[in-house]
Amino acid sequence: MIAIYPGSFDPITNGHLDIAERSAKLFDKLIIGVFEAPQGKRLLFTTAERVKLARLATAKIPNIEVKSFSTLTVDFARKVGAGVMVRGLRANSDFEWEFEMALMNQKLSPNLEFVCLMANQKFQFVSASLLKEVASLGANIDELVPGGVVSALKQKFGK
Repeated sequence: MIAIYPGSFDPITNGHLDIAERSAKLFDKLIIGVFEAPQGKRLLFTTAERVKLARLATAKIPNIEVKSFSTLTVDFARKVGAGVMVRGLRANSDFEWEFEMALMNQKLSPNLEFVCLMANQKFQFVSASLLKEVASLGANIDELVPGGVVSALKQKFGK
């Protein structure tokens, strides 16, 4: 079975990577879907950069592919033949948002199943937004993101 793991991944974090690695063990193929233009988000990285960073982070996992998309997520799932959408949950606030999204997506695509994985405890506090903020101020984020992301963030922030 094919599953998708959609998100903006701006940038991909070790929390995202943990969910992707665990999902890759559950499904024949996992497609990380990098959404091109999430509404209400100011992106630091271009779509091409986010795709490249996600590919670098997952290069050693043979059943993971990374693709960008700009459509409804359920349409992307149909296009790639996915029967499952994977999402990660860090806290109660994530649950409420993911629950609403799952219900909407289920209405739009009744045959698409939704699987939520709980974040690893060591990454529950990591969000891409918070990570970008502390990285911009020069904090050490080596344990929170894959190696390629550390250098990409340093380059973006001129550190």
